[in-house]
Amino acid sequence: MQKKVSVVKYEKPIESVAKAIELSGALDHLKSGDRVFIKPNIVFWSRKTQLPPWGVITTSRVMEDFIRQLKDRGAGQIIIGEGITLDDPNDTKTAADAFEKLGYNKLARLYGVKVVDNLRQEFRQMDLGDGVKLNFSANLLDSDFVASLPVLKTHAQTMVSLSQKNLKGCLDIASRKLCHSDNMEQDLDYHLAKLTSILPRSCALIDGIYTLELGPGYTGQARRSDILIASRDLLAADLVGTAALGLDPAQVPYLNKICKIKKCSSSLEEIEIQGESIDKVTHPHAWDFPYNKDGTLPLNLEQKGIKGLLFPKYDHSLCTYCSGLNGPVQMAIMKAWNKEPFNNVEILTGKLRSPTPGMEHTILIGKCQVKLNKNNPAIKNPLLVPGCPPNLDKLKTALNKSGIKVKASFFDRMDSLPSIFMRKYARRPEFSMDFFQVK
Repeated sequence: MQKKVSVVKYEKPIESVAKAIELSGALDHLKSGDRVFIKPNIVFWSRKTQLPPWGVITTSRVMEDFIRQLKDRGAGQIIIGEGITLDDPNDTKTAADAFEKLGYNKLARLYGVKVVDNLRQEFRQMDLGDGVKLNFSANLLDSDFVASLPVLKTHAQTMVSLSQKNLKGCLDIASRKLCHSDNMEQDLDYHLAKLTSILPRSCALIDGIYTLELGPGYTGQARRSDILIASRDLLAADLVGTAALGLDPAQVPYLNKICKIKKCSSSLEEIEIQGESIDKVTHPHAWDFPYNKDGTLPLNLEQKGIKGLLFPKYDHSLCTYCSGLNGPVQMAIMKAWNKEPFNNVEILTGKLRSPTPGMEHTILIGKCQVKLNKNNPAIKNPLLVPGCPPNLDKLKTALNKSGIKVKASFFDRMDSLPSIFMRKYARRPEFSMDFFQVK
């Protein structure tokens, strides 16, 4: 039987989501009284400054409209669960702040739903086969029906981040890190392909009111796209979502792995698309951050004329905690550049990178890189930045010792960085915060 996916232009509150659900049959297999677990995509949050939510975070508009659909169909207990990426594992305030400001607590009062921080809830280990064991949210596992509500966005490591990858936020921190393996056969794509094997009945509603290129975070470029994609089949929804982003689903490694597991094709010809033509809504979205031809330096640094520095491209083994520093480190380097070559400095991240012989200083960022190379005889002067997430004071010290002079306060203002990116959307009325509020 062909999988059915709806592609609907967002036009009106309530009506557009209802149309997407109706055309796709996404909730046709929901039973009266079902316990439903909804996984939105919040990713990051800051209590200290407003970050650009467009194309990064699931809109509260779509969340509320979807809950109304569930209630109309007789759903039982509804749980909204998300596990936001945090620098401090003991931080309970950030998730609470996000739930309040996004209106989730108001949704709880209006519709009787329960809102939970996945990281403060019970986890249970699941054996996914081939030796892969990951710890999943017990709330997800104990549900009768799971709804994944991601954003329509690209991703710098996996090309796209849609309804299946969204489930990674239902893992505990140790399992998330495990997905970023140093095993090239069981890498990030391999682990993502395993995630949906434990799901009960489920559906996807991909929120493309705002889409994002160069995602998954707020440093990307958001667009107002007004697209909703829905299906009772998460893989089919993601294949159509990938095409809507202007990418070939056959070129997305983890989607291909899922297709092989399910013994199906990545071709859209096997999917019945209802609503808008996919050609009508497709717009190319960049996913890969550009580096020089050797992959040894971000292109923006090379174009600035920076010499005496190697900063090799990230790989799949780089987890969220170190990847979040890639942008700030590049900004620090550009601010420190005075048109004189640096003193042959190399900066390494992840679990796989080996040092380049002959460099004067080698900065090892993160617990994994320190463990891998701290005693490597090819390194003349190792500068260690341990920690997961990496210690910012030691990062600052390492950069300065290497000759990359960073202002003392630079990394102290990390929480204010989102406000810099907010400026891109100033005085652009199509980027409205109304979509992230519950009236």
